Amino acid sequence: MRTTRVLCLSLCLLAACPMASAFAQETTFFVTSAGPGKGGDLGGIEGADRHCAMLAEKAGLPATGWRAYLSTQAMPPGVPVHARDRIGPGPWHNAKGERIASTVEALHGPDNAISRATALDERGEPVPGKVHDILTGTRLDGTAPSPLDPDSTCRNWTSATDEGGAMVGHHDRVSAIDQPWAKSWNAAHLSRGCSVPKLAELGSGGRFYCFRVVTE
Repeated sequence: MRTTRVLCLSLCLLAACPMASAFAQETTFFVTSAGPGKGGDLGGIEGADRHCAMLAEKAGLPATGWRAYLSTQAMPPGVPVHARDRIGPGPWHNAKGERIASTVEALHGPDNAISRATALDERGEPVPGKVHDILTGTRLDGTAPSPLDPDSTCRNWTSATDEGGAMVGHHDRVSAIDQPWAKSWNAAHLSRGCSVPKLAELGSGGRFYCFRVVTE
């Protein structure tokens, strides 16, 4: 009897393995379970991409194609980077297979599915509401702030000082201000600075969104 039970359990586990593998392949969106630990200094936008890939691989997801949903402000003679242009055409699904949006336009429209229940980390775990300020450095439409605007990207993700700030969104769509913009997933308000303590003052743990660009 005991041998039979062990055999059955083994077969069940083996049967689940292909499903788990296929399910991981479908994951193309997550919120980082943690930032790099240096406040708004993510090692630039390239460092943020590497952080997405590292967390994905550690969670058993494909390690390639990951892009941080972050914009950079133009600093002459440079040009801006728009978050919406970095993440591919869609669609995107979270670690539970739930569709977030089908296209870039849908992602930045009123009917995207980002919420506390769906904006999961790379392990499929919910993100605590106390750290709902997700770094984006991005306007509502996914484009970069103007170079005439105050620092909204922690000096293009290289600063961890008390100065400057980062535009953040609320992954849980919750705000004490009952206005649509205040509940935006990508552009709710500026942080009070770029250091770990300053980000934390309004509820940021230095997390950001990661999207996977899938190439056929």
